[in-house]
Amino acid sequence: MTKMHIAAMLIAGFSFASGAYGTACAQSANEITIKDFMYAPMQLTVKAGDTVIWKNMDEEPHTIVSLDGAFRSMALDQNDTFSMVFAKPGTYRYICSIHPQMTASVVVQ
Repeated sequence: MTKMHIAAMLIAGFSFASGAYGTACAQSANEITIKDFMYAPMQLTVKAGDTVIWKNMDEEPHTIVSLDGAFRSMALDQNDTFSMVFAKPGTYRYICSIHPQMTASVVVQ
């Protein structure tokens, strides 16, 4: 594992508390794919403390921006990822700020 991968995983672990951006290298059951201008699944249920990873498979850039301001990704190009640790229970609705018709949510139990 490179120093960059280790740093990215550390950032991902603190992303919920600090609002930092993170990337992850591994596939996970808590992965959301961005494809054809949609988030899939459109609603993902996870446990508190779980990490969710978004991966952009479109050729167009997309973002992940929570409606309550809890998190915000930079624009993700094709194959880029963004990860977020969800520490607190609740429903987190988000959009793509570039394409606001793209909406979805993460439900944390």
